[in-house]
Amino acid sequence: MASNTVAMPAPVCLIENSSTGQLHVNQQALEILSQIDQPVVVVAIVGLYRTGKSYLMNKLAGKRSGFSLGATIQSHTKGIWMWCVPHPCKPGHTLVLLDTEGLGDVEKGDQKNDNWIFTLAVLLSSTLVYNSMGTITDNSVQNLHYVTELTEHLEVKAGDGNLDISSEFARFFPSFVWTVRDFSLDLIMDGKSITADEYLNNSLMLKKGSSKSTQTYNLPRECIRNYFPSRKCFVFRRPTSEDKMRRIEELSDSDLEPVFVEQTKNFCAHIFNNTETKTMKGGFTVTGRLLGRLVETYLETIASGKVPSLDNAVLALSQIENSAAVQSALTHYKEQMKERVSFPSHTQKELSDVHGQCEAAAVHIFLERCFKDENQRYQLELMKCLQEEYESICRKNEKESEKSCKALIASLFRNVEDRLSSGFYMDIGGYKQYKSDQEHFIRQYKDTPGKGIQADAVLKEFLNGKETMGNMILAADESLSEQQKRIEEDQARRDAMERDRQAIQENQKVLQQLLDDQERSYKQNMEQLLKKLKEDQKTAAEEYDRVLQAKLREQKDLLESGFEEKAKKLENDVRSLSQKKEETQSQSNLGRVVEAVGNVASLFLPGIAGRVVGVASSLFSRFF
Repeated sequence: MASNTVAMPAPVCLIENSSTGQLHVNQQALEILSQIDQPVVVVAIVGLYRTGKSYLMNKLAGKRSGFSLGATIQSHTKGIWMWCVPHPCKPGHTLVLLDTEGLGDVEKGDQKNDNWIFTLAVLLSSTLVYNSMGTITDNSVQNLHYVTELTEHLEVKAGDGNLDISSEFARFFPSFVWTVRDFSLDLIMDGKSITADEYLNNSLMLKKGSSKSTQTYNLPRECIRNYFPSRKCFVFRRPTSEDKMRRIEELSDSDLEPVFVEQTKNFCAHIFNNTETKTMKGGFTVTGRLLGRLVETYLETIASGKVPSLDNAVLALSQIENSAAVQSALTHYKEQMKERVSFPSHTQKELSDVHGQCEAAAVHIFLERCFKDENQRYQLELMKCLQEEYESICRKNEKESEKSCKALIASLFRNVEDRLSSGFYMDIGGYKQYKSDQEHFIRQYKDTPGKGIQADAVLKEFLNGKETMGNMILAADESLSEQQKRIEEDQARRDAMERDRQAIQENQKVLQQLLDDQERSYKQNMEQLLKKLKEDQKTAAEEYDRVLQAKLREQKDLLESGFEEKAKKLENDVRSLSQKKEETQSQSNLGRVVEAVGNVASLFLPGIAGRVVGVASSLFSRFF
């Protein structure tokens, strides 16, 4: 599979925010993403405007400047800007940095627009960084009201009616990092030093009670706790003096406060080492190309006035990507067969071996790229296309062999043909000479390489066409007695029968090889599919387990904090998540897939008819 990336020298706008509040995708950014076949690690930063978000993103890019910093009270970043760089710690991955327009910009005055910016940052990222100033107060938590409104801006189809929506969100939402800038307090609580993470968790603690004010206080905290089970906090001291802040992008680390430099390094190290590869719902890995298509899909939905559906987005992308995967695999097969096959092949097995290798490579290319191939619709399409292409190549191989054989016969038989035309054999002793010349021709023909799989069939057809002439020469040869002529006639019939037998035998070998090819095709398709399905099962189980462990931690924390009723409500989620995790690991599901694919494939691979169950059992004995 290709592993292309793009190292951008500077950021470009990914999502433009027009003066009317309409969001549009930038085609230049899409073109860049379309060239990235590597998995992407996406970090998005959100927060109130003029809080220093862009500085942190520049540090993650390893640059002093790039994303616009500005030094006034006006928001510089509009829409969402993107910077793609090689990942510093994950070879073969691209780090995609998304700097978002500041939330709460008074010049914009459109909260709905802010909601969409925040929602897109959540949808597109692997890690969401929320940047704020000063300390984490109730006011700063309430400023994150966007998280409480995500259910109004996202649609997700629960995998189980018993699962709370927060469990579904937690399955695909990014990890959450809160960065607190210009932090001037000491991390001490009740006389003891605490970590920044403990500081965040303490700020997210719930209040007891059922009053409206308590519910207002708890709502954003509950959403953050439930939607983002993976949370981290970093506090940053003020980097330098007020006058130097205006030109901070010109300053080196030696010009900044050492403690700020150290805090920034720790933040970057965490992002580099802990941010996961971006996945879609279902655990499907996102490449740069897929990220671009996700952006298009979400913006088209928002522009239509609808709410983005995570399931619909994954389905739409899978259809586009899987169709492209079929074409990519088929193109690879055609190119490799064209490069490696010389017509005519010496034997059918020679052609079969090349086909088997090229087909295996094509299937691998397809499975590396495809995802959410429900009922293996696209893999079956590929199997059928490859079989049709192979059959076409086999027909060409037969024709090329036939053409080559006929040309060889015309060349080798030319002297005999001239003698026939001149009547040379229509004389005493002519039949013996004719037989001698014919046998010499046959030996030459059989000794000449490169004839291909039609050698016997073409020779048989040619010699059968000369039987009448042979009989005429035999009848005209007065040197032979009637008894000798009968003997010669009998020998000619036996020779013709032997040629028929050899031609039939060669044809049967070809047909059997084609049937064997079909069984091998099914086996190697299913072998590679089972491997992918097992990996998908593992990913899905890990996804459910991650959310399950987060729910158990949340339940434990609620119990310890005296929220028994809230903790009890999580029981249903815990049971459902445990059940879903077990279901994803079921081997019986894999068995049904293999047999179902075999039943459909037998319609265009008759060689596997009646052998699907046996092949499936053989594969399962190897895998489990």
